Amino acid sequence: MPSQSDLTPWPAAEVEAYRALGYWTGETFGDMLTARATATPDAIAVVDDRNRWTYAELDERARSLASGFLGLGIAPGDRVLVQLPNIAEFVEVIFGLFYAGALPVFCLPAHRQSELIPIAQASGAVAMVTCHHHQTFNHATLAAILRDHAADLRHLIIVPDHKRPALPGGTHALDDLRAAPRDLPAVAASDIAFLQLSGGSTGIPKLIPRTHDDYLYSVRRSAELCRLDSSSVYLAALPVAHNFPMSSPGILGALWAGGTVALAIDPSPTTAFSAIQRFSVTITGLVPPLARLWVERAEASTAYDISSLRVLLVGGARCPDELARRLGPALGVTVQQVFGMAEGLVCYTRLDDPEEVILGTQGRPMSEHDQVAVVDEHGDPVPPGTDGLLITKGPYTIRGYYRNPEANASSFTEDGWYRTGDVVNLRADGNLVVKGRLGDRVNRGGEKISAEEVEAHLLDHPLIRDAVVVSVPDERLGERSCVFVLAADPATPPALGQIRQFVRERGVATWKIPDLLEVVDSFPETGVGKISRRSLRAELSARAANS
Repeated sequence: MPSQSDLTPWPAAEVEAYRALGYWTGETFGDMLTARATATPDAIAVVDDRNRWTYAELDERARSLASGFLGLGIAPGDRVLVQLPNIAEFVEVIFGLFYAGALPVFCLPAHRQSELIPIAQASGAVAMVTCHHHQTFNHATLAAILRDHAADLRHLIIVPDHKRPALPGGTHALDDLRAAPRDLPAVAASDIAFLQLSGGSTGIPKLIPRTHDDYLYSVRRSAELCRLDSSSVYLAALPVAHNFPMSSPGILGALWAGGTVALAIDPSPTTAFSAIQRFSVTITGLVPPLARLWVERAEASTAYDISSLRVLLVGGARCPDELARRLGPALGVTVQQVFGMAEGLVCYTRLDDPEEVILGTQGRPMSEHDQVAVVDEHGDPVPPGTDGLLITKGPYTIRGYYRNPEANASSFTEDGWYRTGDVVNLRADGNLVVKGRLGDRVNRGGEKISAEEVEAHLLDHPLIRDAVVVSVPDERLGERSCVFVLAADPATPPALGQIRQFVRERGVATWKIPDLLEVVDSFPETGVGKISRRSLRAELSARAANS
């Protein structure tokens, strides 16, 4: 069971202040669902392609699973890997674990054994909940392999695939665990509620411990800023285990507001537009590459009625200005940019902000008690309006990773500031403009190039659908820049000369003009679903070594 040493605490004075301010209310996630099921039992809580559950039904199902988890021997404080796609069972499983006092460890459907084995080992997970198959991949077999490599992993729980009724030996069907109600353990709001994964982890996975108190404050504040209420229908189109679709405002924000969670099994325009029409979706969130796909489909015409959609959040990476300008007209929505991290800080543009702020910034911190600073690589403040590294702390930003002192030493200052690794410009009005990640910069002969700045120019090129700039080693300059592009029309890909001339005519410094070009069919992704610049750099290095 996790001990207090597994959670780096907030200073006592800050805890007292957060409670006095009403940020930390002492409510747990189980308390939240109980309250909604009591107040509006017949309101629809969750819908997907196969299910439609009221709040009373969701609460009953979660409590039944909690009894089953406890009966199986999963104890309060035990960690449980949850690897499920966007299906209704995801919601009942996590609330069943909350009621049982166990800690979900959120994994993505795209994770395979190379990611899952270290996660299982680092978390000490005793159980795993997964699906039988998803998108032709056999997750039940993967779970069995995982059990052979993780000493603590004893229980494999499978959401059955009715087309493949047979389960591997030594596993439990989720429905078979349901048990009669029993006394559930007491859970404190100051306890760790779950563990998330930090993006870009290497070596020992960086597990993020979130408490009921701090995360529910983030959920409530997000729901308030996004103006959710009982009529809201939030579509989880991105993998729901991500922090963004979970809490910004996400499925938990929708449930806190008494609204409805709709789940799409994949985020493609066809699947998502169909879900928007069928479930009268009012709000959703996308990363920029998917937002671009949606825009292109909508601009080309769609057979689906998506007029119920009122707000589109875009985050997970910097949204290029040209794409932000197209979102509203193409999809008939108000755009709300969101910039945040699973470790804590979340920034939003406000729905009534001027267009220049909504389209050109990534918003400002959502809490009055979020602290942000922009510093240089030595930790010293940079002059106002200067690009620098973002550090932060506040009422929902963690003070340390789970059982990972090495990562804590590099990621947190001695006085508790989290080093985000993001390069930003803090405007005088408090809004942030995200310039990229520290590792996304190209150092070309001593001149620093922001990958995202160059990408923003390239995305205006008519022959380019998407672009990623990475560094490549160079004996003379130290590094040069290489741009990987997806062509707008594969039959007419851009040439390097065209790209260089285009960027030059945009009036940028000469050193920012791309040196190399690679036209590709797709971009590799990291374990948490973001474009993997590291993989692109490795591909270039491998080619150079073999040439």
